[in-house]
Amino acid sequence: MKQKAYSVVFPVASVVVIMAFLSVIFLTNAGLSFAAAKHKKSSAVTSAVTYTEAQIKELQGALNITDAQKELWNNLTQVMRENAKEMDALTQGKVENIKAMNSVERLKFHSEIAEAHLNQLKKFIPPFEAFYNSMSDKQKNITDTILWTGKYGKHNRK
Repeated sequence: MKQKAYSVVFPVASVVVIMAFLSVIFLTNAGLSFAAAKHKKSSAVTSAVTYTEAQIKELQGALNITDAQKELWNNLTQVMRENAKEMDALTQGKVENIKAMNSVERLKFHSEIAEAHLNQLKKFIPPFEAFYNSMSDKQKNITDTILWTGKYGKHNRK
């Protein structure tokens, strides 16, 4: 009985932990990258908002969203844009001082970012799930590839 419970609980827990870990790593690094990019004069990415707009454009081109999916897509992109604005607000002013922060202050800053990303992920999942469920198998394959590799690649667009 206990062995059966472990065989179900362990894979589910593993997936949840891995998703949370990857999200925190990606989003924490991305959040700091957005903020740090403000100090690089030649950087094309200046904020989470700018980066998110570029991602939305890439996704829209890669997925060939149908008219039937437009409303779900718009709901998803609205959450993406809101999350990006929140991240910019969170990192505003703090990144300029990151070099002056001690280890405790940096850990607290990373904790704030991780917590914000977790909350944003919780808001993101419902509209993403609704949109994902409306996708064709081809769109799902493209989305899965993008989500796990971060690579858009060249998809056969019709």
